[in-house]
Amino acid sequence: MRRLLIRARIEQAALDLFTAQGFEAVTIDEVADAAGISRRTFFRHCGTKADAVWGQFDGHVVRLEGMLAAAAADQPVLASVYAAYVEVNDYAPADLPMLRQRMRLILTEPALLAHSQVRYADVDRVVAAHVARRTGVAPGALVPRLVATSTRAAATTAFELWLADGRITLGTALHQAFDELAAGFPSLRLPG
Repeated sequence: MRRLLIRARIEQAALDLFTAQGFEAVTIDEVADAAGISRRTFFRHCGTKADAVWGQFDGHVVRLEGMLAAAAADQPVLASVYAAYVEVNDYAPADLPMLRQRMRLILTEPALLAHSQVRYADVDRVVAAHVARRTGVAPGALVPRLVATSTRAAATTAFELWLADGRITLGTALHQAFDELAAGFPSLRLPG
């Protein structure tokens, strides 16, 4: 429990400092000072400044993988991916302010955008493996890779919409993005 509390203090201090001063301008020592810990303690909980922003993302990926593994065999592949994305991103209302702060940084800070490719590769690997299992092809084949990258892009776009429009819920934005993707962008089709 103490470990989780320290990690939460580090993350909040980092998010506050990075939001106010910019990711590149803040040092690890400044984050540690703001969190009331030593530099050594920072590194016991976070390997890098980026890790402090991303939080427990590895756990997020593990949850996604578990949800996909538990998907009903008769559920269509895309539906299982969409449902897992929505469920893994169903945050408690109390967690939304910190999530907004975290995602604004991840989606706007150049260094974090570059780092996101490493993090998103884990998501893509999990989704591609699920699609491959369900379709009987290799995870590196076209369809598993295409599903992985396109669903992640849809989810990222939903997060961007949610951040830009305070009236829409994250769940609604995710559903809208996945509905468009699943139906081949019906809102773009010509009438008749």
